[in-house]
This record gives sequence, C-alpha cells and structure tokens, in this order.
Amino acid sequence: MKMIRTGILTAALCGMVSISCTSGGLNAKSSALDSVSYAFGINIGQSLSNVKIKGLSVDAIAQGIRDVLSNDGENAALTNEESIAIIESFFKKMQEEMLARNLKEGADFLAKNKTEEGVITTASGLQYKIITEGAGPKPAETDEVEVNYRGTLLSGDEFDSSYERGQAAKFKLNQVIKGWTEGLQLVNEGSKVQFWIPAELAYGEQGGGRIEPNSTLIFEVELLKVNKSAE
Repeated sequence: MKMIRTGILTAALCGMVSISCTSGGLNAKSSALDSVSYAFGINIGQSLSNVKIKGLSVDAIAQGIRDVLSNDGENAALTNEESIAIIESFFKKMQEEMLARNLKEGADFLAKNKTEEGVITTASGLQYKIITEGAGPKPAETDEVEVNYRGTLLSGDEFDSSYERGQAAKFKLNQVIKGWTEGLQLVNEGSKVQFWIPAELAYGEQGGGRIEPNSTLIFEVELLKVNKSAE
C-alpha cells in the first residue's frame, strides 16, 4: 500500500495546481505556470491510469483537488487519513475479489480439463498429458534438467518462452515451482508434455510479473536432457 500512497496520493497532492489549465491542454498563450500545472495534471492522470481502475470519475477527482486547495482544505469532505483508509480498503477489496475470481476460474477449468482424452490428474491436482513419449531416464528431484518450454495463462496469453529467447533453460528440478518439480519427474528424457498447473503448485497468491495471483498456468515442455546428480 505504500506504493499507492506515493504513486497516487502524493502525485495527486503535488498535481493540484493543474486546475489552472483548460481541458484542451496548452496553447501558445499558456504561461509558465499553466505549463507546469498541466504537467502536474498529466502526472496525476498517468499515475491513475497505471492503477487500471475502470470507471473513475474525473469530476470527483477534480472536486477533491478543488476542495483541498480552497480554504486550506477546510472544504474537503474527508481528512487525509480518511482518504487513505478509503483507498486502502478499496484496493484490499479489489485484491480479494481478484484472488477469488482467479481461483474459481482455475478450478472450473481444471474440472473440465481433467475429462479430456489423455489428461492425467495427480493426487496434488497437477494435470498433464504426454504429447511425445521419450526413451531416456526420468529425472529425480535433485537432478538438473534442460528444457524448452512455453508458458501461457488460461486466456491464452503467453507470459514466458524459451523458444522466444532462442535458448533452452537449465535448472535443478527442486529449484522451480512445485508443479514443475512434480511433473517433470513423471516423464522421460526426450518427452514433450503439457502441464496444467493449479495456483497452489505455481505462484499462489503472490503471482509475479504478468501472472496474477492465484493463476492456473499452462506449460508445454520438452525435456531435452537430464543431468543426473552426483548426490
């Protein structure tokens, strides 16, 4: 929430002078104060657009700015502490709704997907399907593997790909998400497999990058090589 305070609240407080600009922006007759005021307004707008909240009222935002600027803020309907509390409560609710929504979407998808031909569901909830069966050894948890892979969200959006980088990935099997650690031990070197990994075996409530919290992930993986551990 600290990011919200600095990215939105501070930007909004600093940008209050933006009311001196017209809705049409700057023109040749704009003063230096108009220019800097408009620049502050742009800063507020960019800060708010980065938060990606649909339906924000520009009029209400402008009214809040006017109320704080007039009579040293005596006209404001909320104190600064109250406004922070409202924003924090709003974002907490948004986060909770997103967690619940993503978890349900994942559960619904996996419930349907497990009935598809060739899909195997393990006791942990991991789902996989062998596309090409290899003949090499199966890796152990402590082995290093070399793989090519493509990761997508349920929406079909790709969030990671070794193919795009043009270089296979190497890592110890016990140093990745649980779904990979479990899943790759089920297949032989030389295999190509598809994994459907529930959130609790992926990045859970933390998410990361383009992966929202509680996201179910899909991976297509080629197990190119298994380097057996000396342990």
